[in-house]
Amino acid sequence: MNADNIVVAAGAPAAAELRRVLGHFATGVAVIAAHDGTRPLGFTCQSVVSVSLDPPFVSFCPAKTSSSWPLLREQGSLCINILAEEQSALCRQFAVSGADKFAGVAWERAGNGAPALAGALAHIEVSVELEHDAGDHTVVLARVGDLRATEGGKPLLFYRGGFGGFTA
Repeated sequence: MNADNIVVAAGAPAAAELRRVLGHFATGVAVIAAHDGTRPLGFTCQSVVSVSLDPPFVSFCPAKTSSSWPLLREQGSLCINILAEEQSALCRQFAVSGADKFAGVAWERAGNGAPALAGALAHIEVSVELEHDAGDHTVVLARVGDLRATEGGKPLLFYRGGFGGFTA
C-alpha cells in the first residue's frame, strides 16, 4: 500500500488507548547525537530499528515537536548510542527539552564526528538518507557507516511507561 493512500478507519483508537496497548511492547532506548562544530546535540529515542542489512539501514522516529531533531538533521552525520541498563538517568537527561543535555556526560567523537556516549552498549554511526512524514512523528532512514558494541552488557528497556533491564 502506498503511504499516500493510508486511510484511518472510523473508530480508530484514542491516543491514550494506543499508548496503553503499544506500551506492552518492550523497546530499547537510545540517544541520537550529532555535533554542529560548536556543541554536541542529542535526544532520547526508543524507536530505533534495523531496516536492511544490504545496504545497511536503520530507522528512528523523532517527534515533530522535537526542538533537537531539526538541529541534528542539519548535521546529517549522527551517532545512535544504544543505552545500557544502568543509564536510565542519562536517558531522562536527554529527554528534557531546552536543557544542556551533555552537562556532566562523558563522550568522545565517533569516526563521523558525532558524540559517542561513554558506557553505551553500542554506537552506530549513520548518515541521514531520507525522511518520511508519519503523523505526529517523522520516520528517518539512515545509512550505517560504522558500528561497534560492548559485549556482556545489558540493555536499558522501556516497558509500560517505565525503565528496566533484561534477564535471560
